[in-house]
Amino acid sequence: MDSGKQKRARIMARRRQRRERAALVAAGCDSSSGGLPVDEHLLSWAGYHSYGVPDFVMRGRYVDRPFRCRDCGSQEVWTAAQQKWWYETAHGSLYTTAVRCRACRQARRDNCMNTRAAAWLGPRSTVGANSFANAARSGE
Repeated sequence: MDSGKQKRARIMARRRQRRERAALVAAGCDSSSGGLPVDEHLLSWAGYHSYGVPDFVMRGRYVDRPFRCRDCGSQEVWTAAQQKWWYETAHGSLYTTAVRCRACRQARRDNCMNTRAAAWLGPRSTVGANSFANAARSGE
C-alpha cells in the first residue's frame, strides 16, 4: 500500500506525462506521423523511475534515428523496426541506442569469440580458436 506522498508523486508524474504528450501533439510530433507504434506492455520498465520516460514512449511511435558508428565512423540509420525488436522483443534497456554499424558489431563479436576460445583452448591454440569461433557461430 502506498503512502499519501507516494500516491501524490505517482499522480503528478502521470499529469506531467500527459502534459508532455500534449506538447508533442501540439508541436506536430503526434503518433500519426509515420513510424511503428509502441506497445508499452512489452517494454522492460526496469529503472524507469530513475531517468524519466524515453522520447519514443512519449511520442508513441518508433521513428528512424540516424547515428554515427563508434568504430568506423560511417553514418547509419537505426530503423523503427530494429528499435521495436530491440525494446519489445529482446527487452533491451529503454535508455540505449545503436552505436555501431552491422559490420562493426559482427567484427566485435568475432573478436570476443576468438578471445574466449583462445582462453579456453590455451595460449598456443590459435588455429583451434578460429575453428571454435566458426563452429559456435554456425550453431554446431
